[in-house]
Amino acid sequence: MICTNSDGGARGNPGPGAIGVVVRDEKTVLETYSTEIGICTNNIAEYRALLKALELALKYEKEVTCHLDSELVVKQLNGEYKVRNERLMHLFLEVQKLINKFEKVTFVFVKRENEFQCMADVLVNKALDGED
Repeated sequence: MICTNSDGGARGNPGPGAIGVVVRDEKTVLETYSTEIGICTNNIAEYRALLKALELALKYEKEVTCHLDSELVVKQLNGEYKVRNERLMHLFLEVQKLINKFEKVTFVFVKRENEFQCMADVLVNKALDGED
């Protein structure tokens, strides 16, 4: 099974944003990705990071568990919260399109202290600092 850890951040919220993604099996990192994404909010950055994580995961398997430290995004995707923001709804629908390319997708909230979530966060900050 493939797992992803994705993180997005915006300094200033809204402000300069970036994303970081770790694609892995249970313990081994298979691929990482980070980039700046322009001015955005934290929530938009979280969705953009998840979209990239799903795109990358498609190369490996048709089942994926996506780990995120955004409780809002996880609860929206799991149907526990409604998506009320128009910009987020657009990204939410993009995620739904990508989900259809998989046999199974699971969204899991993890704390920032999680080993692989920390790696994704470091990737975000490196991109924001111009180190990617």
